[in-house]
Amino acid sequence: MTAMPYIYRWNRQGRKGQPCDVLARGTMNSCCVRFADGYTMVTSRNELMRNRAASVDCGEKEGHHVDEH
Repeated sequence: MTAMPYIYRWNRQGRKGQPCDVLARGTMNSCCVRFADGYTMVTSRNELMRNRAASVDCGEKEGHHVDEH
């Protein structure tokens, strides 16, 4: 299973601090997110922050992508 690239920041529906993935981005700064247990919801993109642990696992460091040659 791949690492979830975002962390849910707000305390809505008991999901604060849980990793998630963005399935689709919508208008008015909304998005559809999926959590590790399969639960999905539409929420504000302001509620998300990057999962630094997932970035390191994928070969990124300090916001820069490492190109594979």
